[in-house]
Amino acid sequence: MCYSAQIKADYVRYVRHFGATISLQRFTELFWERRRDGTWSKIPKALRESFRHPDSEAGFELAKLVAEGDRELEHRYREDLAAQRERLTKAEAVLAGPKPTKKAAEDKRIATNKIAATEANLAALQRRDLVDDDARIFPGSYAPVLIERDGQRFVVPMRYQCRMPGWNAAVERKYPGTYNARRDKLEESWSQLFGYRHGILVVTRFYENVARHRLEGRALAEGEKEENVVLAFDPQPPQDMLVACLWNVSKGADNGSDLFTFAAITDEPPPEVAAAGHDRCIVPIKPEHVDAWLNPAVAPREALYAILDDRARPYYQHRLAA
Repeated sequence: MCYSAQIKADYVRYVRHFGATISLQRFTELFWERRRDGTWSKIPKALRESFRHPDSEAGFELAKLVAEGDRELEHRYREDLAAQRERLTKAEAVLAGPKPTKKAAEDKRIATNKIAATEANLAALQRRDLVDDDARIFPGSYAPVLIERDGQRFVVPMRYQCRMPGWNAAVERKYPGTYNARRDKLEESWSQLFGYRHGILVVTRFYENVARHRLEGRALAEGEKEENVVLAFDPQPPQDMLVACLWNVSKGADNGSDLFTFAAITDEPPPEVAAAGHDRCIVPIKPEHVDAWLNPAVAPREALYAILDDRARPYYQHRLAA
């Protein structure tokens, strides 16, 4: 699976290179929705920051939403810190008393961990200089996806987990793995989208969960438990990768608003990814195939598969993710 990826959040680049229009209306709707339901952090910091310095009236509305959303998130972090510090103080008081309890010890452990995590989140929120992780997406995060509708290209923010046609939230919860679309299942599980709704996600690297013993090229030792590690795969030479995606829009899905979602297509891995212990890989298409990929209705199925086969092929250098 493509566990996560580092997106290209500079939306100006989409306009320049792909002749796309930024769907400011959809970004505005998304920002309002994520503020309203308390999931502001699902929008990567790098994507939010790309709207902080506006150059139009619509852009000023987005910049205002970003500032307000960040302030609200900071307020929630500070409330969480206060609650966990109070919990820690009470637990330490019990542990220092004549009758320390297991519950107090557990409360101390949990509060200590939550304080550290929340302080890190708060520091990251307040930091103005972007780092690589600010552009990282996970299943459930939102990312800018390039699509074409009625002959015009748009960049639309979409959730990285596709809600299939006809599904509602309850059905979706039963099938949490729809952030990736296997190439060998495109005409089965994905038949309602493959050949109809194609998109492109621009990423600079991707991440995968890998078992440590597979990374080390060995079998599990007797009695050894499987340990998971996360690897970052960087294309060599460094480059933007145009990841082939499928997308859907569920009308009125979230509080009456349209829900745009997508999945990245994956296939058998190249040798260096397989050697690192993983069995899938994203499919970056070549720039010369962008026009045909975004207009699947005018191409026969064999031509679409040919685009996926004639993919960009950098060497993926891996390292343990920080």
